Amino acid sequence: MDTLETRELRYFVAVAEELHFGRAAERLGMAQPPLSRAIQQLERRLGVCLLERNRRGVALTAAGQVLLSEGRATLDAATAAARRTRRAGGADNPGAARNRLVLAVKTAAVHELLQQLLDAYAAQPDAAEVEVLQCSMTDQEARLRDGSADVALMHVPYNSLAGFDSEELMSEGQLAVLPAGHPLAARKTLAMADISDLPDLPRARWPRHGVYAPGPGPEIHDQTQLAQLVALGRTVGVVPESARAWLWSEHAAIPLTDAPPVVTHIAWPTHSRSPGVASLIRTAAQLVPR
Repeated sequence: MDTLETRELRYFVAVAEELHFGRAAERLGMAQPPLSRAIQQLERRLGVCLLERNRRGVALTAAGQVLLSEGRATLDAATAAARRTRRAGGADNPGAARNRLVLAVKTAAVHELLQQLLDAYAAQPDAAEVEVLQCSMTDQEARLRDGSADVALMHVPYNSLAGFDSEELMSEGQLAVLPAGHPLAARKTLAMADISDLPDLPRARWPRHGVYAPGPGPEIHDQTQLAQLVALGRTVGVVPESARAWLWSEHAAIPLTDAPPVVTHIAWPTHSRSPGVASLIRTAAQLVPR
């Protein structure tokens, strides 16, 4: 039998993540014996061993690793479907208009583009109400996957577009952001090598696809944190050109001649059939010079 119930997947994912039947049962709010029986029945139905059980505990087999990955994706998709359906029907906000979209954006990023998009879309006769969901760093991906958002503005290489459809909207260079009094602040341009090993200013680290690279510089979680640390003389940041909009007077922004461009995309789930999402994407595409 090739069909799986979400209940079975929820049980299996809990055991696979905990690698302990007792902890998984507690997490699920059920007794351990029926959980063990449910997993055994699942293995019999699929005709494969999902878990290796011994005195030391529980381990995933190769088949179990596949089902864990697929099961998580399926459960996430089911949750996302429920959230988007409730939003379409107004159940999550009874006082709001039923025709509503949630657009996830990184806080303070591409402000001018975002304003142009919202204004152009609002002028469309079929425009839905758009709620702008402010996200920290690379959180837009997670909001799209779990159904908290219908569409997102994503920034490559910092965001991953894997699993989404997307349309490129703009490409921009990057800046080095230094304290205004730093010796390099007087330069017209800089190269990445100029700011790579400054003894007094370790380079700030942004997450890529949710992961921070190792290094001495501080892990940056939002634009305000970066702005303050640069102003205090604790770090140098590398940011897109559009970040000039939120820089302080204590900052110096110097173009980087060899930094890779940052490309902004509008992204949406590949399975989306929402007319509102389609209309917003068409509007965004019309903003791009051809």
